[in-house]
Amino acid sequence: MIAKLTGTLAVREASRIVLETAGVGYEVFIPLSTYYRLPDAGEKVALEIRHVVREDASTLYGFATATEKYAFDLLMEVQHVGPKLGLAILSVLAPDELAVAIAKQDVDRIDAVPGVGPKVAERVVRELRDKIGELKLSGVAPVHPNGASRGTGTTSSAPSGPADDAISALVNLGVKPIEARRAVEAAGAAGDSESLETLIRKSLGVLFGEK
Repeated sequence: MIAKLTGTLAVREASRIVLETAGVGYEVFIPLSTYYRLPDAGEKVALEIRHVVREDASTLYGFATATEKYAFDLLMEVQHVGPKLGLAILSVLAPDELAVAIAKQDVDRIDAVPGVGPKVAERVVRELRDKIGELKLSGVAPVHPNGASRGTGTTSSAPSGPADDAISALVNLGVKPIEARRAVEAAGAAGDSESLETLIRKSLGVLFGEK
């Protein structure tokens, strides 16, 4: 099983990357929390990996920190929470924020994540409330092997505006396309000077009522 990958960031997108190492390009799916900390395409990167093998697929999920990976593993223990939904939760709630929501039994905060629903949110709180201690110890570690700060976020995908990319990122989280577009527009997506990261953060703020 693959537990960690270090290599060159060939493709950098909001929901997935391609990491080249030893002549092989690995497709890795990531939460937005990891995406925000990635360097530019073409730079070196190191990620914690959870390798999920099923009958019909072998998929890699990447995380900037071991704590994010641990949070993902905990979420996978909850009934009806699959990898895609786990990434969506971690895209909206950092591990320490998830821990606080669980400790306070704040079902509504978890239910606000697209695709979760009240029953699954209740399961997350009930099944993980005795397992969240380590989530409160999360820190922000660089994903650049040399410890350099993340870059400006250039991707190697086909050219598109930041608004379209932000809408795509929200749809990948489970937001309905029309709601994603409205959120991005409300966040000021008409200004092309906005970076993709800024647009996604502002759009999530619109969706979840953050100031």
